[in-house]
Amino acid sequence: MKQGYAPILNSILFKGLNEEKISEEISRINYTIREYSKDEIIALEDSPCKSVAIVLEGEIELQKIYASGKVFILRKLQESEVFGEVVVFSNRNTYPATIVSSTSSKIVFLSKEGILKLCRIDEEFLNNFMKLMSSKILTLNSKLKEMSFKNIREKIANFILEEYKSQNSLKIKLKDSKKNIALNLGILRPSLSRELIKMREEGIINFDSNYIYILDLDRIYQILN
Repeated sequence: MKQGYAPILNSILFKGLNEEKISEEISRINYTIREYSKDEIIALEDSPCKSVAIVLEGEIELQKIYASGKVFILRKLQESEVFGEVVVFSNRNTYPATIVSSTSSKIVFLSKEGILKLCRIDEEFLNNFMKLMSSKILTLNSKLKEMSFKNIREKIANFILEEYKSQNSLKIKLKDSKKNIALNLGILRPSLSRELIKMREEGIINFDSNYIYILDLDRIYQILN
């Protein structure tokens, strides 16, 4: 397990714990480490979820696969990120999406019983776990809010306003690629670019590869009203 300590230390579940303590905690529970090749399926939609998983190496994708064969990528997870923590404790403990290893990857699976044991014996771990669950709920609420928007402009305006409030600046640093931003907004990358260009032409914003500059904050609020 020692070889996997770096991404585990960076995981929100073990934040604040040192290697010695992680070693002690992990030794008390059941866990499994598995390696996957590129494009290998980790779990199918509706299959049972019995573990909380941490990505140790590589990248995985949460995919919605339709009967037509169309694949929609719901989210990408990278090293130190966690999945399964909400589903494993739900009444319907099955995966809501197909999970695929988009690169070669290594994942550690911590049993449901093990997670409960860690929550009982370590207050710091319990606090981290509750923070993670709360964060996922807030993310879900944000996604539901995005679904209520009528068009691409409203989705982009909401994204800009959320980042403006978070960064407290009219100069918004893009923390992700435009491809991933479009993915998170549920729109196509070209559609995102076209709408940003239109908003620039209208004098609402300016942008480059790393930043969006808010030129008319009132207009952005008006888009959502």
